Amino acid sequence: MRVAHSLYGRLLAWLALPLLSLGALLLLQAGWQAKATADRAHDRLLDAASLAIAEQVQWQDGRLWLDLPPAALEMLAGDAEERVFYSLVDQQGRHITGNAELPAHPGADAESGDTLLYRDLEWQGLALRQGVRRSRLEDWRNRERFEVRVAHTREGRDALRQALLRGNLAGILGMGALAVASLLLAVRAALKPLTRLRHAIRARDPRTLVPLELSLPRELAELREALNELLVRMRRVRANQERFIGDASHQLRTPLAGISARAELALRDTDPEAWRDALTTIQATSERTARLAMQLLSLTRLDNPEYQATHRPLDLNACVRRAVRDHWTSCRQAGVDLGAECAEGEVAVNGTEWQLEEALANLIDNARRYGARRITLATLRSPPRLVVEDDGPGIAPERRLLALRPFHRGRDDGEGSGLGLAIVDGIARTHRARLTLDAGAEGGGLRVELRFAEPSP
Repeated sequence: MRVAHSLYGRLLAWLALPLLSLGALLLLQAGWQAKATADRAHDRLLDAASLAIAEQVQWQDGRLWLDLPPAALEMLAGDAEERVFYSLVDQQGRHITGNAELPAHPGADAESGDTLLYRDLEWQGLALRQGVRRSRLEDWRNRERFEVRVAHTREGRDALRQALLRGNLAGILGMGALAVASLLLAVRAALKPLTRLRHAIRARDPRTLVPLELSLPRELAELREALNELLVRMRRVRANQERFIGDASHQLRTPLAGISARAELALRDTDPEAWRDALTTIQATSERTARLAMQLLSLTRLDNPEYQATHRPLDLNACVRRAVRDHWTSCRQAGVDLGAECAEGEVAVNGTEWQLEEALANLIDNARRYGARRITLATLRSPPRLVVEDDGPGIAPERRLLALRPFHRGRDDGEGSGLGLAIVDGIARTHRARLTLDAGAEGGGLRVELRFAEPSP
C-alpha cells in the first residue's frame, strides 16, 4: 500500500504539517534574534567610540579642536576589518575634522540632549551603520554644542549574525530531529492496536461468526463493536439461509420422491390405463415442482443484497393487461373469472417490469389455488397503486404477517409452496412500495395492495 493512501502516512502528514510550520517560525525567529543581537552588540561599540571621541573635543583658539585617541576607532575595527568613518560637526553644521564628511541624522535637532541616534544608510556605495551623538563642551566658560558622527561597514555585524544563527540552527535542527523521531514512534504506537485488530481478523476462521474479544482503545472499541454487530447480522442471515435451504430441500424432495415412487409403481404395472394415470400425475407434479423451483430462484435473487434491479418508467395498466392475457386461459380452465379495472390514462411508476409481472402471477396463482372464483386486478392513481382482490377464503388478520414468511401456507392440502406472498413482499421492498393485506370489499376474500411512491419527474 502506498504511504499516501495509508492511515500511517496521513497521520504523519497531518502531524508533520504543524511541526514544519513551527520549525519555519523558529528559524525566522532565530534569524531575527541573531540580527538583533549582532546590531545591539555593535551599537554599543558605536556608543563607546562616539563617547570616547566626544570626551576629547575641546575649545582651543576660538574653535573646536579634537585630539582623537587611536583606541576610539580601533574598538570599531574588529576581526572582519570593517571600514570606520568619523566626523566632528559644530552646531552650525560645519565639518570640523574627521576622515569623512558623514551625513546628518534626520532625527537630530538642536534641542537634542546628549543622546546617540542610530540608523542604517547607503553612503557612497557602502552599507553603513551610523551613530550620531549630540553633545556640548564641558568648559564652564563655553557650552557650545557639537555633533560626533561615527559609522562603520557591516562586515562584523554580518559575521556575528551568521555565527549566532549557525548556533541557533544547530539547536533547532537537533530539536527537530528529536521531534520527528518522537512523532514516528508515537504514531506507530498509536496504530499498534489497529495492527492487533487486523491480525485478529486475519487469524479468524472464515466459517466462524463469533464476536471479537479484544481489548482496544475507545475509538477502536467502537469499530470492534460495529464489526461484532455485523457478525450478529451475518449469523442471522446465515441462519435464515440455512433454514431456507432446509425448507427448500424439503419442498423439492417431496415432489421428486413422489414422481420417483409413481414412476416405479407404473413400471410394475402392465395396464396402459395405469401408465396413463401415472404419467398424468407425474406431469402435474413436475409442473408444480418447476413452478416451485422458479419461485425459489426468484426469492433467492430478491434476497440477495448485492442484486440491484434497474428501475425505469412503466405503466401499471400495461402490466395488468399483460397479466390478464397471460393467465386468462389457466383461470378459465379452473372456472375462475379473471378481470381488470384499470384507471384512465397512464399510471406511471419507476419499476422493473418482470418483477411486477412476477408479483401479479404469484397473487393470481395463490388466489386460484386457494379457492377463489373471482379475481380482479385494478390500478389506482394518486398515489399509484396496484390491487389484486379475490373472493376466496382470505387470511385472518392475526395470520397476515405470518403469510409473508417463506414456506408458510394457510392450509396443508399439498397445494402451493408458501412462497407466493413472500416473493410479492420482496418485490414490494425492491420497489420501495408498501404492501398491505386486507379483507375484500364485501368483508370476504383477500385484497392485496402495493402502494408506490410518486415517480420523480
